Amino acid sequence: MKIKFKKKRLKYLMIVGIMWVIFGITAVIFFSDNIFNYGYLILGILYFCVYLFEYNKQYLTIENGTITKNHLISKKINLVDIKGIRKFAGDYKLKTDTDELIIDTNLIEENSLVDLESVLNNLHVEIT
Repeated sequence: MKIKFKKKRLKYLMIVGIMWVIFGITAVIFFSDNIFNYGYLILGILYFCVYLFEYNKQYLTIENGTITKNHLISKKINLVDIKGIRKFAGDYKLKTDTDELIIDTNLIEENSLVDLESVLNNLHVEIT
């Protein structure tokens, strides 16, 4: 099961990436003598790459008894190892004996948030 990012976040990353690429291409074409103009193009490509990564991977993946936070360096914990769940200021903090995973619910789409809360409630761990 994938816990998805809000569409607003993904659209923002895509639009900003496209705008920087257009700005970078324009700057390189008309002012190619300035080496810093290539930075705008690189910035746009990086934004667009972040968009593609987040669109494909999404925020969280729950499968085979693990929950994975999908970032460049992903963080994974086993659901059976979770000893405590703390909800504070819109975040869930999942604690194990050795690890901690913080989930920002402000980034999660509404339907996916319902799925996440269902999974967390089925763990039979007290949410404080």
